[in-house]
Amino acid sequence: MDVATHQHIDHRLCGRPLVLDAGFSRVEMTTTADMAVDDKGLVHGGFIFGLADHAAMIAVNHPNVVLGGAEVKFLKPVKVGDTVTAEARAGEGAGKKRMVTVEVVKGADKVFSGQFTCFVLDKHVLETG
Repeated sequence: MDVATHQHIDHRLCGRPLVLDAGFSRVEMTTTADMAVDDKGLVHGGFIFGLADHAAMIAVNHPNVVLGGAEVKFLKPVKVGDTVTAEARAGEGAGKKRMVTVEVVKGADKVFSGQFTCFVLDKHVLETG
């Protein structure tokens, strides 16, 4: 199965897809010094959220999928050099709405969990009319 969305995303910042199946994705990212917020190497949560969002979008895997909202929990810190993996599972959709559950792990430790509300639009979100 080919990735049909977010094709120009920077994999260094939002992770590289490893597995894509109907309603499922696994995306991996190794954190870098550019993601650190301090001298101890704590990675900014926005990068972990970006990884999870990327996994959610490709689990839906439609060219016009967009994020409508998210409920997330940051469970453990991530530091520079850690490899984190997001797994996303898209539930059954009603109309344009798709609910996607995402977990991010670092080894055996869950570091993030979230429920993403995605919408599959009839046309690209930036198209007018």
